[in-house]
Amino acid sequence: EMSAPINDGGPAFPTPAGIQHNDGMTLRDYFAAAAMQGMLSDADSGGSGSEFAKAAYSCADAMLKAREAKP
Repeated sequence: EMSAPINDGGPAFPTPAGIQHNDGMTLRDYFAAAAMQGMLSDADSGGSGSEFAKAAYSCADAMLKAREAKP
């Protein structure tokens, strides 16, 4: 059974059309990095790196889903 592809939001820092450029990180990665930065800013936060990563990507996926919602 194939699962649906993850919406990565496309490039975090897109370039104008016609310019050849490596798109680098996706918007999903950018959101996850920002979420993880906030989580790790709490000196009392406990957990493993993989737990933080899973939580950060969960936050990123929620942020991408919120972007898709109609206002």
